[in-house]
Amino acid sequence: MPIGYTELPVLLPVGGVRLAAVAAGIRYPDRKDLVVIELAENSHCAAVFTRNAFCAAPVTVARQHLSLQSPRFMLINSGNANAGTGKRGLEDALASCRMLAQRTGCAPEQVLPFSTGVIGEPLPVERIDAALEGAVAQLSEHGWERAARAIMTTDTVAKGVSKTLELSGHPVVITGIAKGAGMIRPDMATMLAYITTDASVSVSALQGCLEGAVEGSFNRITVDGDTSTNDACVLVATGVSAAPLLDVGHADYQAFCDAIADVCRQLAQLIVRDAEGATKFVSICTEGGHDTQECLQVAYTVAQSPLVKTALYASDPNWGRILAAVGRAGLLDLDVDKVRIFLDEVCIVRDGGRAPEYREEDGQRVMDKDEIRIRIQLGRGGASETVWTSDLSEEYVRINAEYRS
Repeated sequence: MPIGYTELPVLLPVGGVRLAAVAAGIRYPDRKDLVVIELAENSHCAAVFTRNAFCAAPVTVARQHLSLQSPRFMLINSGNANAGTGKRGLEDALASCRMLAQRTGCAPEQVLPFSTGVIGEPLPVERIDAALEGAVAQLSEHGWERAARAIMTTDTVAKGVSKTLELSGHPVVITGIAKGAGMIRPDMATMLAYITTDASVSVSALQGCLEGAVEGSFNRITVDGDTSTNDACVLVATGVSAAPLLDVGHADYQAFCDAIADVCRQLAQLIVRDAEGATKFVSICTEGGHDTQECLQVAYTVAQSPLVKTALYASDPNWGRILAAVGRAGLLDLDVDKVRIFLDEVCIVRDGGRAPEYREEDGQRVMDKDEIRIRIQLGRGGASETVWTSDLSEEYVRINAEYRS
């Protein structure tokens, strides 16, 4: 069960968005694994994708299609990543776009394809083709929950967030869903996220808003340090609300960006809370760095250390593992006498070694919690950053050892 999260909240309909989820039998029979999302005409779309050099075929096609036309549909399948599939993978991704376009009357370039699942296997496009008729017939503004469940792979719960705000006195809705539990360290993990709003936002302002939101959310999480071939995060503004068009200079633009950032942050943290085999949700906070980059360098070194992560799983206050990870993070001229490390508010390291006031029972009290904060003060500047991660358990190994079975 995810840490601090029990069930999907009510997801609010977004004007101009309809969704459907059906079982296509892509990997498992009788499991919803194909999602169609319809977008109002003239919707504006922003997206960020994986930086993995072996990016999946649907990533390549989605990028191309976004550069050509405003999308009318998104087509998402789980169970098969269509990655590492070469020329055939590209042909299959394009074919799936044509199949949906033929049933909806749009151009193939107005369909954005997405896939998640096992790498290296051909996409069964004939099964997608057979299921599309039923999916289009079921499109509904209330299809968010079904869609959130259909994009899951090793996730144990569906992940979604809704938020409302006022722009120039007019109410707007933001609703987003995401999937991901392993192969998570986005560099934009296996993660997909789809966020929509009925606000009206220019394309350039929307892209800038998304990039800023992703940097402080999906690009601040790690489960296992692996960046997927299929990562994508999409933000769509349908513009059907009565709120005026937002551009970068609009008085309400920052409030809109703050709301999108909040939704992204909640979705990103839900991914970590549902990490494969996780029993701990851990915040790694680095303070007093020269700049953002070195704060992240330290935070990720600690967050991705197998020794730190296994100590977290064991609830073992083995502070030496944290100290060693900070020391090997590669910071030039790090003055270890200025470094302080805390478990929650318990100081475990200062003046170059174990804090004199530290008691093992205090560290144990913190490590026994489900949610832990590791705070690292570098004492060399004014920058700070936070990364969210999980522990490493036998269950994580089992899930990934059996993933293809």
